[in-house]
Amino acid sequence: MTTSTRGTARQAAPAALVLEDGRIFRGRAYGAVGETFGEAVFSTGMTGYQETLTDPSYHRQVVVMTAPHVGNTGVNDEDPESARIWVSGYVVRDPARVPSNWRSRRSLDEELDQQGVVGISGIDTRALTRHLRERGAMRVGIFSGDALADENTLHARVQNVPQMKGADLSAEVATKETYVVPAIGTKRFTVAAVDLGIKGMTPQRMAERGIEVHVLPATATLDDIYAIRPDGVFFSNGPGDPATAEHPVSVMQGVLERGTPLFGICFGNQILGRALGFGTFKLKYGHRGINQPVQDRTTGKVEVTAHNHGFAVDAPLDKVSDTPYGRAEVSHVCLNDDVVEGLRLLDKPAFSVQYHPEAAAGPHDAAYLFDRFVELMAEKGAQRA
Repeated sequence: MTTSTRGTARQAAPAALVLEDGRIFRGRAYGAVGETFGEAVFSTGMTGYQETLTDPSYHRQVVVMTAPHVGNTGVNDEDPESARIWVSGYVVRDPARVPSNWRSRRSLDEELDQQGVVGISGIDTRALTRHLRERGAMRVGIFSGDALADENTLHARVQNVPQMKGADLSAEVATKETYVVPAIGTKRFTVAAVDLGIKGMTPQRMAERGIEVHVLPATATLDDIYAIRPDGVFFSNGPGDPATAEHPVSVMQGVLERGTPLFGICFGNQILGRALGFGTFKLKYGHRGINQPVQDRTTGKVEVTAHNHGFAVDAPLDKVSDTPYGRAEVSHVCLNDDVVEGLRLLDKPAFSVQYHPEAAAGPHDAAYLFDRFVELMAEKGAQRA
């Protein structure tokens, strides 16, 4: 949904951001010159922009950075979470003029330009964020250079963009072929990870715990999963509306029936919710950033966590629910708005969280969740022995 041209002329090109409801913000091109469309969302992280840009969960979204200064540390070759930038567009107020970091290889502006990502700078991102908080995430277009030639048509074109609700996107960002991330040190377990938009740090965190991770396409079947004889099954983060994810839900139900230890994050949490019989719904403006407070109700501790989701599970917060796979409860909750942030089964080894415990970028408060997964696999292995 992006068309762009590249080159140094982008620095002087005027640009406009046009929202679905007709509001317009004017600034300068940042990154590639051209046009792009998507869903306007905001991210509250003060840092971690490189990980945000390369997170496949941001597919078809135009990300507004609430931090005013972006690009200060440039772009390196170590921190990307995937092989490319996935955001549809990028919105910043004050881009760094000169990046400064010992790992920097190029500026953020150059990276966006090289990958054809259309952005805009010099606008009041605080006003834009307040607008999205009040009226909700909505469709948006960014236009610069020749794309501004016929301004009378821009709003109508934005209104013709497909909405995120009802979008089935995970297969568009997932791997097409299975690959293996080997265990670091002694191998303890084998995990089948269903890629719905997985970030690179997630299998890395498991590998650090002695897990050999087989990353499978989103289209993987139950037979594909069990062909590798897994000790556990993982369902990743990803973009789109969980209400469209019939295949992953069906596959997860098969895993639950077999009683294999199961862990899901973000989109995987929504898939578990649906597999258990709960509904999902679209949040007004979602949670995105690396500073979201979540309480682990199993311990009472509050964690600062990294989020990127626009949908949530509709499950009762204060009671144990009966499901086809035994009793289930909400294990984690967002302290800002009481959104369900985690589920767990009480009669089977399965749990999930709505946020990103791999912490790339973000705090490391939730790293213990990978250890919980290891414990479930160890307990299952002991039972078989």
